[in-house]
Amino acid sequence: MSLRTFARRFNEEVGVSPGRWLIQQRVLRARHLLESTDLPVDEIAGLVGFATGTSLRQHLRAAIGVSPLSYRRTFRGLTASPAAVSA
Repeated sequence: MSLRTFARRFNEEVGVSPGRWLIQQRVLRARHLLESTDLPVDEIAGLVGFATGTSLRQHLRAAIGVSPLSYRRTFRGLTASPAAVSA
């Protein structure tokens, strides 16, 4: 199958181009890591396949409108720690 045919069929099935889908998956994984780890943004960027932290910041802002640190603060603040719940 040619690359052009693959891209066209992928778009027909998934509704976005392969490149856009890949970026969406990287952003989803980055969001999970921001919520569940204390890893630096640049390290998360590398783990999910973005070349730089700047690239992750740009894609995250385009996808959800906030910076990685704002996202992390928001979702860390919504999850109560076990100590806070029992107090």
